[in-house]
Amino acid sequence: MSDMWGLTVRGICEYNDKILLLKLRSISAHDPCKWEIPGGKVKKCEYFDSALKREYKEETGMDISIDSLYHVIQKNYTACKTGEKIKSIQLIMKVSTNSDEVLISDEHDMYGWFTKEEINDMIKNNELTPPAKAAFCKTLLV
Repeated sequence: MSDMWGLTVRGICEYNDKILLLKLRSISAHDPCKWEIPGGKVKKCEYFDSALKREYKEETGMDISIDSLYHVIQKNYTACKTGEKIKSIQLIMKVSTNSDEVLISDEHDMYGWFTKEEINDMIKNNELTPPAKAAFCKTLLV
């Protein structure tokens, strides 16, 4: 069977010159204890913008507006439940919100608002998920 393709959407939210990241649980099946950009998989027959708003609400409790395309990356992985090999295209969007109040889901242990300098340090210390690192390495100095 050939590889499957999937679509993931993530949103970089900047508020008061800081960027929101979520820390994956220590028992996460992928990238445990790493910091990631909020977002997730697009469901079958779902528009990617609707998926991003849904995922953001589920993971952060926040309502967002989607402003622009920021970056596109590919991350290949093996699905935990089915063992299928997935080639995931990840759309990284710039998003905005009217508040910095966050209510995280049980997928994450914590959240934080970080400066670009702090994110650069996280890249150097290997604290970000591969998609987050790839997205931020586009513009931040490493």
